[in-house]
Amino acid sequence: MASLLYRIGRLAFHRRRWVAAAWLAVLAATLFGASALDEPTKDSFTIPGTQSQQAIDLLAERFPEASAGGATARVVFAAPDGKTLRDPAYRRAIDTAVAELEKSPQVAAVAHPFRVGAVNEDGTIGFAEATYEVPGDEVSEGAHAALTSVLDRARAGGLRVEAGGDAVPGEDEGGFSEVIGVVVAAVVLVITFGSLIAAGLPLLTAILGIAIGIGVITAASGFVDLSSETPTLALMLGLAVAIDYALFIVSRYRHELAAGREREDAVGRAVGTAGSAVVFAGLTVIIALAALSVVGIPFLTQMGLAAAFTVAVSVVIALTLLPALLGFAGRRIRGDRKAGQTYGRPTLGTRWARMIARRPVAVLLLSVVGLGVVALPALDMRLGLGDDSTASKETTRGKAYDLLSEGFGPGFNGPLIVVVNARSGTAPQAAEQVATRIRDIDDVGAVADPAVNEAGDTALLTVIPDNGPSTDATRDLVRAIRQQDGLVPGATIAVTGLTALNIDVSTKLGDALLPYLAVVVGLAVILLMLVFRSVLVPLEATAGFLLSVAATFGAVVAVFQKGWFADALGVDQVGPITSFLPIVLIGIVFGLAMDYQVFLVTRMREEYIHGATARSAVIGGFGHGARVVTAAAIIMISVFSGFVLAPAAIIKSIGFALGTAVLFDALIVRMTIVPAALILLGRSAWWLPRWLDRLLPDVDVEGEKLRSRLDGAPQPVRSAPVPVPVSHAPRSR
Repeated sequence: MASLLYRIGRLAFHRRRWVAAAWLAVLAATLFGASALDEPTKDSFTIPGTQSQQAIDLLAERFPEASAGGATARVVFAAPDGKTLRDPAYRRAIDTAVAELEKSPQVAAVAHPFRVGAVNEDGTIGFAEATYEVPGDEVSEGAHAALTSVLDRARAGGLRVEAGGDAVPGEDEGGFSEVIGVVVAAVVLVITFGSLIAAGLPLLTAILGIAIGIGVITAASGFVDLSSETPTLALMLGLAVAIDYALFIVSRYRHELAAGREREDAVGRAVGTAGSAVVFAGLTVIIALAALSVVGIPFLTQMGLAAAFTVAVSVVIALTLLPALLGFAGRRIRGDRKAGQTYGRPTLGTRWARMIARRPVAVLLLSVVGLGVVALPALDMRLGLGDDSTASKETTRGKAYDLLSEGFGPGFNGPLIVVVNARSGTAPQAAEQVATRIRDIDDVGAVADPAVNEAGDTALLTVIPDNGPSTDATRDLVRAIRQQDGLVPGATIAVTGLTALNIDVSTKLGDALLPYLAVVVGLAVILLMLVFRSVLVPLEATAGFLLSVAATFGAVVAVFQKGWFADALGVDQVGPITSFLPIVLIGIVFGLAMDYQVFLVTRMREEYIHGATARSAVIGGFGHGARVVTAAAIIMISVFSGFVLAPAAIIKSIGFALGTAVLFDALIVRMTIVPAALILLGRSAWWLPRWLDRLLPDVDVEGEKLRSRLDGAPQPVRSAPVPVPVSHAPRSR
């Protein structure tokens, strides 16, 4: 592989004008396709095969006028202090608001608060429930504008009016979050390279790669429904890895220049060596993200494939466009004397590695115990999907939730829809029997009278829980109602509605977490065994990955579920962790962890292949790679942390989780635990059974064969050493 990449790098350098023109053409075609095919993203989280979705499909067939799958808007009216909604002026304002809402686009029906008894006993708070003809992600801008207009006019009448439900526009996910990450990345690159030109190249290639990746994803929205988080995740991850991949290649290029190579040869060697690590690092990220498709959850598949595509574009750009840009830069990029020197004052990375080598046991125990303590809150992790209870108190959805809870109890924010499926003409009687049974279940606040379709074979019951939609009590209530299925002769029941949908999605995602983790761990061991030709290094890397994931889960639960340090991070509301966050986090952290493992440990293995002792190889390899890996980690942390400033709670939690994961994995696991563990393992760290060494293909990630060919040295028989077993070898020092 290294020889092939060497030729690609030299060709791109030599034909740089053609390469640059080709990428500009790809960018132009992508942007044109995005502008022509752009369609709105979706925000619904449905999973085919769940009971709640099957019930919605049944209602669409038998009871379409109920619009069970349609969005809802709960418009909450509150009278001023000392007044009631029954005052004539306020009653007229409510009548007008309901009449206007009934005429709004896409509205199927509106329940007037005074006609359906949706006013509390004190007469101070009431709500009108509007049902839409389409799901929440298909509510048009015109319908949103009409709803906002209704709220504004009702407020002008002296009432306090707020609206909740999935028909209400959510918080804006945009902003300048990514700009903050780019600015910090630029500062780090300038400090790392000491050159504006060298620092600018990774940023330029990253921006181009992101533009192409997001452009293709945007164009794809014209053919498939994409969730609103899909392009955001692709942007977040693509920006971080694109900068890192270019950073590693540019750093190696400057190292080769410092060694006295000609520019074209230096580019070829940089792409052949660092580029090989980029290919394998990128491949691990791509496979981990694409593997989200095996979970069988459509929106996760979309997110994983979109982010994987963006990472793939970043890898190809790093291997082709970056060498061309290095050619355009000419001699304005200087050789990295600091990276190239082998004498004089040791670097900070070398001093850090020597410090670890003096007390590896103490360093290892302290790091592991520290991450273990941080991971403890993860034992209490609860999964759920965002609803109005987690909305910011500054938004109308958050205010509506509080008003409904105050006037009627939190259960009114998450009503359950029970579907009774019976023989033709028997649904009314069956529904009454089901309602009687449900009223006897704990945590049921109220059961409304059944609504029956014309054929008399399907009925709807609205059940109001005692507790809020995201509580464990409501989850248990859904389970208890479903256990009533089959107890009424001649009828079956199913529970649906937005609350039940969210519970089903969360359950499915929670069930998929461990199988997906097993797939990722197995993949990690196989890939790293192939790259490092070792048995223990992949196991150590995987153990470190699991430790960093556990600590990240603990930090996320502490902030977003328990509320620790929430104010400092601008988290307005706490609650269950977004259902898809853990499984997405596992995929991404796996890829990023393997990135740093490959970039850092390949230099250690390279030193060992060249004859250094096991201890010296760890120290020397760490000294070469630590500065660049640290810069890459800081860039990633900055990019991800910038999204913590986003207003949307989901994006905020993803940004925090990814930034924290990189902090733990790169700076604690890879930069501390890994060298300590490898020093303790000594030569046994690089041991591989001879039969397995012959079985595994030789991918030559370090480019040892390439350097041997270019420098005229004898070709190695295998790229991996097979030392004698540690029990028969003298102790390495």
